[in-house]
Amino acid sequence: MKKLSFSFALFLCSSILFAQAQPSETPKADPLQVREMSFDFGKIPQGKPVTHIFMVSNTGTESLILENVQASCGCTTPEWSKDPIPAGGTKEIKVGYNAATEGVFTKSISIFYNKGQVKSIVIKGEVWKTPEQSAPKNNAVSLLKNAN
Repeated sequence: MKKLSFSFALFLCSSILFAQAQPSETPKADPLQVREMSFDFGKIPQGKPVTHIFMVSNTGTESLILENVQASCGCTTPEWSKDPIPAGGTKEIKVGYNAATEGVFTKSISIFYNKGQVKSIVIKGEVWKTPEQSAPKNNAVSLLKNAN
């Protein structure tokens, strides 16, 4: 009985190991390729909106549809064409940031495509506060004019 139980246990373990060793289905390659997944604006002045263009390509064999491009907050605005991207084609996603708030920022933009697939891109940077008043008047210029 012990030999039978041991043989059965050995058979069960080898079956489990064999089942795990079998390769699973090869995942399909993602047809939406983004040339850069993030962009750093660096330091930008407060109140001066900035934009960046992300290039996306369709490496698949069928047309690809960008169903929606949604920013994580209202300070970031994406613009894109609703036309399908043909196989081998490229489109632009223009992302604007309003730079109204001082400080470091990181914003994500979600790209929804092909009925349920999602890919995220990121913009980041630092907004520095601009002076509230302009530079003081340079009176030395008038002194130089009167010296002649």
